[in-house]
Amino acid sequence: MLSKQNKITSSKLFLTGFLVTVMVLFILGRISAIAIEPPKHYTELEFPPLPKLELPEYTRFQLENGIVVYLMEDHELPLISGGALFRTGARFEPENQVGLANLTGTVMRTGGTSQHSPEQINQLLEQKAATVETGIGGTAGHASFGCLTEDLKEVFGLFAEVIREPIFMEEKLDLAKQQLQGGIARRNDDPESITSREFQKLIYGKESPYARTVEYETLNNISQEDLIDFYGKYFHPENMILGIVGDFNTQQMRSLITEQLGDWQPSSKKVKLRLPKVTQAEVGNIFFVEQPQVNQSYIQIGHLGGKLDNPDYTALSVMNKVMNGLGGRLFNNIRSRQGLSYSVYAYWSANYDYPGVFVADGQTRSDATVPFIQSMNEEIERIRTQPITQEELKQAKDSTLNSFIFNFQDPSQTVSRLMRYEYYDYPQDFIFRYRQELEKITVADVQRVAQKYLQPEKMVILVVGNEAEIQPPLSSLGDGIEITSIDITIPEPS
Repeated sequence: MLSKQNKITSSKLFLTGFLVTVMVLFILGRISAIAIEPPKHYTELEFPPLPKLELPEYTRFQLENGIVVYLMEDHELPLISGGALFRTGARFEPENQVGLANLTGTVMRTGGTSQHSPEQINQLLEQKAATVETGIGGTAGHASFGCLTEDLKEVFGLFAEVIREPIFMEEKLDLAKQQLQGGIARRNDDPESITSREFQKLIYGKESPYARTVEYETLNNISQEDLIDFYGKYFHPENMILGIVGDFNTQQMRSLITEQLGDWQPSSKKVKLRLPKVTQAEVGNIFFVEQPQVNQSYIQIGHLGGKLDNPDYTALSVMNKVMNGLGGRLFNNIRSRQGLSYSVYAYWSANYDYPGVFVADGQTRSDATVPFIQSMNEEIERIRTQPITQEELKQAKDSTLNSFIFNFQDPSQTVSRLMRYEYYDYPQDFIFRYRQELEKITVADVQRVAQKYLQPEKMVILVVGNEAEIQPPLSSLGDGIEITSIDITIPEPS
């Protein structure tokens, strides 16, 4: 006979086994039900509404000397990063000194300061696993730093020193020139780069600050004194916007910035900025660059574009979505159905303070060059003359709205955007206005802007390829068409 204790134990084991059996049967039943139930079509899926997006908390202030500062705390990691924008750019360099801005931005960092040699700066940063960098692009100068929280004071001090006290060591200038000269020597090696470069010249003009290229001769015209003079004109506190993100206390950071940059005085060389005028250089012509070594053609078609503050920019961005990307018209028709190109797009680009370019781009077999151009022109004409479908509109708007959250995935991304809006005099809520306008765009809006802004009579066509293999020839695109050859020979210095 079982004892009382054994009976209790047996009962527990029986109950446990019974519960386990029930759970297994339940799980198997659920799995069977899931397996039997057919999956839903993607159009039947339901998603909750997108969360409301707001700017993270930040601080904006201005020092007495004119420096505008944005601060945003982020204590997730013991890291701090910062960047500065300066109101300058290659568009302000003299025509006979193309490359001056690039060299100034490079040697500003590599050429040492009045307190530290280039080697000392590199060693100090390497010891701290930190960075300090500078450069000048087409429309702005920039400087940045990054470091561990514990190294902030020393690294930020070095950052301030680099932007305030560069000496532009001549030895480093010579090295930077050599690097640019190497780029000049190799610039015709890549047909795709040739296409982009020469198309910009056709749209803006080869002498335009937005299209001209550095040459051996223009480099020879640049001296150490020229770098010092260019720096003095544009690098001063009234031209600076500073943004810092990371693991810091706002009040302490404000004190450090004031300590390091608050006594920086404007340069006596500063100048008033005047933006270059922009007009389209070539209109309605076909241009060709001979590259006998290639077996395909590189093609760009387009004309002058617009600016981001254009009231129609939002509708134009929806038009871009309809034409481009996986599922877009160009991908579906020119790539998938006709097999004319692996990569194809057409994009209305916009810049902050000068017109961008509308450009249709692709590469195709040499013998498919003419059909590709014809198909691209047909797609441009179709979106101008025929309304897009409601499905296309919905897909274009949804893809943009659903990806909108990625504009806020990183605090440094948000601060950088705020700085750009300040730099180009855009409202701080520009991105939210764009989203609100996007939700209201209709089929009629897209057709209206396509008709207004896509202008076939102004389209310039550029082909880079092997003329002997382009059959039918480019002249078959229309009666009386003249093809203008572009000489891309690299000029030797005088």
